[in-house]
Amino acid sequence: MTLPVLPSQARGVRSRWVRWRPQFIILAGDLFAIAFALVTATVRPPSYELLTAVLLLLSLVLWRLYQTRMSLHVLDDLPRLLAATLVAGALAAAVFAVLDRAALSAADQFYLLVLVVAVVAMRTFTYWLIRWRRRRGQLSQPTLILGAGKVARDLGRYMVADGSYGCRLVGYVDSEPALPAAELPAPNLGPTELIATLVHEESIERVIIAFLAVPEMELVPVIQTCDRADVDIYIVPRLFEMTAHYDDSDEIDGIPLQRLHRGPFRSPTWWLKRLIDILVSGTALLLLSPLLGILALTNRLVDGPGIIFRQTRIGIDGVEFEVLKFRSLRPATQEESATNWNVKHDDRLSWFGKFLRRSSLDELPQLWNILRGDMSLVGPRPERPHFVEEFSQQHRRYDARHRVPCGLTGWAQIHGLRGDTSIAERVRYDNYYIQNWSLWLDMKIILRTLTAFMKGSG
Repeated sequence: MTLPVLPSQARGVRSRWVRWRPQFIILAGDLFAIAFALVTATVRPPSYELLTAVLLLLSLVLWRLYQTRMSLHVLDDLPRLLAATLVAGALAAAVFAVLDRAALSAADQFYLLVLVVAVVAMRTFTYWLIRWRRRRGQLSQPTLILGAGKVARDLGRYMVADGSYGCRLVGYVDSEPALPAAELPAPNLGPTELIATLVHEESIERVIIAFLAVPEMELVPVIQTCDRADVDIYIVPRLFEMTAHYDDSDEIDGIPLQRLHRGPFRSPTWWLKRLIDILVSGTALLLLSPLLGILALTNRLVDGPGIIFRQTRIGIDGVEFEVLKFRSLRPATQEESATNWNVKHDDRLSWFGKFLRRSSLDELPQLWNILRGDMSLVGPRPERPHFVEEFSQQHRRYDARHRVPCGLTGWAQIHGLRGDTSIAERVRYDNYYIQNWSLWLDMKIILRTLTAFMKGSG
């Protein structure tokens, strides 16, 4: 099944602001509660109170209490609200106990009590306000349901009947609908293959997957087409009648919805990846400039003119760019460069070319690719257009590797999948990396790459 590529910027700034308004309303309420508690505190200066306020906001973020949800009720969040507030107060008390060796004063304890009450009260108000505005369509998010069976029908009816869920049902998407169109509360907009196009054209912000006839192996690429879009994806679990409700799940009128892991671009720490790329590549180019000069000079003396080798590779979203390497072998023709898979045992390799390839030092010029944004430090290794086309036909989900920037090293490479190794295994490792991306995973890959490099294993 061939699916269209979804543009990474499907909506403008105004739409994003509208979408995030519920979180801003909740945050404004929390800040008002903190300010109210600070005003009531009689301690001057309010050092403990301010530290508690900062720790409380961090705790609320860590407890996912600013996450967009359809079912929004303060009693559902009350245990976490109390825990976040008390943990923040306890941590602040511990800090001041170490620094000042003093117990909390009566005024500090009163502040903490007022803070708990104020936060719960404001959350009650802001949740009610959001539900009230949703019923009037002011904070509703355009929603698609994948599947057109009984569960999908019921979900749609609940959305239409109760606007407090904040879902404006645009329609259904199903290649083989189980129910006729007359039984659905919204039209069936087309086959499953159109999901990416519909998400873009209808400015969809929520996609709910509710039992399609599509096999799971074909459903995965359908979901992946939404990874670059600013869209939340939920799935109705199998045997949902027996599924317990967890803090990271949602529900519509008793039907549980499991939020799928956000794509890397949706992570709040994704922007740090690019910042780290710039800082590390820029610093490395500066510090390694003597080594780069020595390698370039030796390359010129041993193998003649043409120190830097340029080759077209495929990067994020299938965009071509020129990757830079120290030349280890001069190809006979441009076609040979584009289509020759491996030159590891080529007789034309000089002793220095073999050294560059064995040590991976030929990859160092790619630090410039990273600095200018063609690549990242960590990601799937970029491949040539000829082989991208060939592997895409032979290996399922190969194109899914292009959802993130390609990298100097990657999850597949640290597991020994480099050179003439299994492409199917690389695809599996690369897609695992994308689905489970985190800054710590990047750091782990970099550390293991450096360890392998120091051991001389390339």
